[in-house]
Amino acid sequence: MAQLAGFAQIRLDISDFPTRHPYGLALWQSHIERLLGEWVDELAVRVHRGREVTSVTQSDTGVHVQLADGGLLGAEFLVGCDGGRSAVRKAADIPFEGWDPTASYLLAEVEIDSDAGEPEWGIRHDSLGVHALSRTGDRGPVRVMVTEESLGAAGEPSVRDLSRAMIDVYQTDYGIHSPTWISRFTDAARQAAVYRQGRVFLAGDAAHVHHPIGGQGLNTGMQDAVNLGWKLAMVVNGMAVNGTAPDRLLDTYQDERHPVAARVLRNAMAQMALLHQDDRTNALRDTTAELLGMQEPRKRFGAMMSGLDIRYELGDGHPLVGRRMPDLDLVGTGRRVYELLHRARPVLLNLGEPGGVDITGWADRVQVVDAKLDDACELPVLGAVAVPGAVLIRPDGHVAWAGEPPHPGLTEALTTWFGVRNGQTAPMR
Repeated sequence: MAQLAGFAQIRLDISDFPTRHPYGLALWQSHIERLLGEWVDELAVRVHRGREVTSVTQSDTGVHVQLADGGLLGAEFLVGCDGGRSAVRKAADIPFEGWDPTASYLLAEVEIDSDAGEPEWGIRHDSLGVHALSRTGDRGPVRVMVTEESLGAAGEPSVRDLSRAMIDVYQTDYGIHSPTWISRFTDAARQAAVYRQGRVFLAGDAAHVHHPIGGQGLNTGMQDAVNLGWKLAMVVNGMAVNGTAPDRLLDTYQDERHPVAARVLRNAMAQMALLHQDDRTNALRDTTAELLGMQEPRKRFGAMMSGLDIRYELGDGHPLVGRRMPDLDLVGTGRRVYELLHRARPVLLNLGEPGGVDITGWADRVQVVDAKLDDACELPVLGAVAVPGAVLIRPDGHVAWAGEPPHPGLTEALTTWFGVRNGQTAPMR
């Protein structure tokens, strides 16, 4: 854990950011997968593991997925989260546009020969690129990250590939053997032209790939899933059918998330350009580091790299609208804002006169909480903003509406995101 983010490996101190977690936290992907898997198990979600998708077809009523073992699965919607080589994206014939790779890297977990000498632990920079050797504890497997001298071939990498790459960098492969896994990634930067094709959606690496510099990939993919998940739930559970048109609600996924990933691709490519090892690039990087040492650029880039500055275009009004609601303490409740979102339901936070907001027609979909804020409402980059009389928070934590009594625009916001008032009929569309 460190009190920083980074841009092209230029450190950005974010310890003064208005968030409960003003730091970067590095966890192995296997650890994150285990935590998410445990949560899925608690929810009793049915999971089919190790099932390869070979084709996808869709109709007006659903999606049909053909499996390699001959099985067939059917669903109302399909979300492809199957990586940069996504079979779902290819089956939906969605273009994957962008820039070809210029460099490739090998990642592996292996055993090393105890007689091969003490490895050069830590991160190494040289004219070839960035490399790293690490081990958790005194024993156990070694994690390797090494830049290949030339662009690696397509397909699964081998121990021989890893050995050759390590010798190029360290002049030895330390007798590597018994790999747990080996993978290859590149600096390719690509994004799906659209995130939706009929009933098929894309999220995560299936929708966008880029170099992992800056640690933005997992954050971006998880936000895709959270943004799309609650909207799909609204439609599948029928809550949007008599209110917001299902297609309109689901199309907001593309509208909101596509620009976010496009910006990530651009800044990842810019960061990689700043890491080239030549005198001119080094001079540019030193100049960039000096710029990012200033307060305003540091805060702006720190917020971008941590994903705390994301704002969806949900209209004008209060500065909170479209932004992620801060996780503030709610006076008199003993709770925090994010605790209210644990059940993935929208929340109308009434910060004015108790009982002063009546949304009876949406009570089955939106929970109302009367509370007070003890602290100022502060946002990354923007700083302190006025505390509104009420805030409508979507299940993904972003603010759909904020305002003062008599709450102009609240009915429209509730209808847009969560359907018409009970007892009313949606207009023809």
